[in-house]
Amino acid sequence: MGVFIPCIQSILGIIYYIRFSWIVGMAGIGETLLLVSLCGTCTFLTSISLSAIATNGAMKGGGPYYLIGRALGPEVGVSIGLCFFLGNAVAGALYVLGAVETFLKAVPSAGIFRETVTQVNGTAIAQPIESPSSHDLQIYGIVLTILLCFIVFGGVKMINRVAPAFLIPVLFSVVCIFLGIFLAGKDHPSEGITGLSSETFKENWSADYQKTNDAGIPETDGSVTWNFNSLVGLFFPAVTGIMAGSNRSSSLRDTQQSIPVGTLAATLTTTSLYLVSLMLFGAVATREKLLTDRLLTATIAWPFPSLIKIGIILSTMGAALQSLTGAPRLLAAIANDDILPILNYFKVGDGGEPHVATFFTAFLCIGCVVIGNLDLITPTVTMFFLLCYTGVNLSCFLLDLLDAPSWRPRWKFHHWSLSLVGALLCIVIMFLISWSFTVVSLLLASLIYKYVSIKGKAGDWGDGFKSAYFQLALRSLRSLGASQVHPKNWYPIPLVFCRPWGKLPENVPCHPKLADFANCMKKKGRGMSIFVSILDGDYHECAEDAKTACKQLSTYIDYKNCEGVAEIVVAPNMSEGFRGIIQTMGLGNLKPNIVVMRYPEIWRRENLIEIPATFVGIINDCIVANKAVVIVKGLDEWPNEYQRQYGTIDLYWIVRDGGLMLLLSQLLLTKESFENCKIQVFCIAEEDADAEGLKADVKKFLYDLRMQAEVFVITMKWDAQMDGGGSPAQDESMDAFTSAQQRIDDYLTQMKATAKREGTPLMADGKPVVVNEKQVEKFLYTTLKLNSTILRYSRMAAVVLVSLPPPPVSHPAYFYMEYMDLLLEKIPRILIVRGYRRDVVTLFT
Repeated sequence: MGVFIPCIQSILGIIYYIRFSWIVGMAGIGETLLLVSLCGTCTFLTSISLSAIATNGAMKGGGPYYLIGRALGPEVGVSIGLCFFLGNAVAGALYVLGAVETFLKAVPSAGIFRETVTQVNGTAIAQPIESPSSHDLQIYGIVLTILLCFIVFGGVKMINRVAPAFLIPVLFSVVCIFLGIFLAGKDHPSEGITGLSSETFKENWSADYQKTNDAGIPETDGSVTWNFNSLVGLFFPAVTGIMAGSNRSSSLRDTQQSIPVGTLAATLTTTSLYLVSLMLFGAVATREKLLTDRLLTATIAWPFPSLIKIGIILSTMGAALQSLTGAPRLLAAIANDDILPILNYFKVGDGGEPHVATFFTAFLCIGCVVIGNLDLITPTVTMFFLLCYTGVNLSCFLLDLLDAPSWRPRWKFHHWSLSLVGALLCIVIMFLISWSFTVVSLLLASLIYKYVSIKGKAGDWGDGFKSAYFQLALRSLRSLGASQVHPKNWYPIPLVFCRPWGKLPENVPCHPKLADFANCMKKKGRGMSIFVSILDGDYHECAEDAKTACKQLSTYIDYKNCEGVAEIVVAPNMSEGFRGIIQTMGLGNLKPNIVVMRYPEIWRRENLIEIPATFVGIINDCIVANKAVVIVKGLDEWPNEYQRQYGTIDLYWIVRDGGLMLLLSQLLLTKESFENCKIQVFCIAEEDADAEGLKADVKKFLYDLRMQAEVFVITMKWDAQMDGGGSPAQDESMDAFTSAQQRIDDYLTQMKATAKREGTPLMADGKPVVVNEKQVEKFLYTTLKLNSTILRYSRMAAVVLVSLPPPPVSHPAYFYMEYMDLLLEKIPRILIVRGYRRDVVTLFT
């Protein structure tokens, strides 16, 4: 009652009664046999796919839309679901017109307008054939649609009471038709009815395509030309209706039992009926009779031909009722999923009737009835139904092929190859019918898909595409292996350290400019960033806080349009947390290869005395883990995508870093904010004699790397001390140098006093240190020279890149921070870069 009878009622309708014999006359028995087999195979394979998906868990309302949406995602589900809704609405008009045409044939006096009289083509004596006026079809069609809508407004209970009453005439009429075929020619023979005859069978075997008028009556100069492809479009609605049971999924007691058995039984029953009927029709009447008597089924029925016409009318009304019942519920199910805000008007509460959706469906149905031409409407219905069947088959194909752990359908008789053949068959039939209708329907579905993608609310339904992405990611990860990536395929994967050195405003999980900088390290936005932060405390106590912080950080990343993921680690302190992150973050070759963090410009504040040790520890951990490091000073002034920069990007290439600094400068140029800048490369030579050779080597190297940059070579003796009273840049640097030297001396004096008082060796950062004062002075002079050089040549640069000096062994972290402060003094925006033990650029193609 829930699946088989609604499917039979929807499938066995107007096409069988008033078009099928005409199709046999036009295409012949042979091609009609091929036609029925093609369409029946398509719906049978679709029924198998439907059975598999429907038995893989509980179903809610929406029928095929619910199945496709949960398998292929909300965008595909809504686009195909809306097309299927339109198909059902138009199908309602198809059935209404069929019922009205049958009524006007049975009761010609009911016609308001004059009927059309057509001369028959191909007969020895021209005979007048009458067909109903299109105006009568429109008027009676509108009235019947309104009457059916009143029944639909009565609710599901009233529909369920009325629907079985429509089925009894269908079964009775089929029995009468078969009795009439077997008794034809013996009892009250009529012209063109030969009875079952092998001669008639042979004559009707081959096709005889003729031109007809709009009503289907053969005419020599008819306006409609028929062929096999157009007959596929005309007949296919006769096999649709297999979704009538699944449309009622929310009302079925046991969907996993009823849908597969009921749908497949209805499909096999009706296909068998068509196969038997076409051979009997071809053997019982001449071709002229088949083509001219549109109600041949009523003509040959026995014993009550007039009752057959009543049965035909009631059966088509029942099919129309099913369409007008299913379509509004389908639209309401799409609206209730809250994907498209524009559909909110059609929402209904639990157990409610979709009255607004029913009004809208009735409006569409009446619009199609006004067209009034049955043969023009059927290809439109066919395309929408085929689009839905394609979606069902592709859903089962994808789920079967992926074979996720959750894919455990109770219906075992399925295979991905059958679903693929079913989907391809649907597409082939679409193009056979009309390539123009196919393109229009696909274009409509694509437009809806695009609209849903832009305007729709994101929803994760655990669809098959997500499973496919997951498996593809795993396969890609395995194919990358664990070996080093070739420089040509090297991508920066930044580990963006979000933990601030100070305090950020409340509800701000990360420095606002860190995501802007992370985007600058990607070419055209391609690549992944990992944003991490550390939450101090015990994991058991802070686990929920970590989840909340991670969600907040993810929201921030999405807001900044940065491709990346967020991770929050709970650890006793920042140093231990970072050490755990650097060792374990990532998988295989998708581990982060660059650590990005902000320079702690506020480290001198009294309440932040732990920063120097933490900062130096992070750099040392990166060196041990073989990770590149990029430290950003002047992050507050880092430009966003709308702030254009002019000037130069200056590189102070001090040590070999695998080309990372050069690559970063090229990536900066790909961004709109830096695209107007030029690159300058500064190299250091200790002797004037080496300068020209070094410049030529660097130019050749950059040329081979396809990088455009201007090269400068600066002569500088690292070991020589600077004389006072030089350039303004030197004077500025000397002031900073003197201050740094004084602070280091004070810190060293304090360390010695503490060690003497406690009777211990010199201690700093909780461990013994050995301080070589000459080496400390050498470090200060080296950074002084480099700082004064940068100030001399790059004071107006858009951004400066300089090599990161490694922390000296056995030096206190405080000393290293003084070296770094001296190096960065007066430079507003600078990137301190350290590469790792491998090349990230290559000379070769």
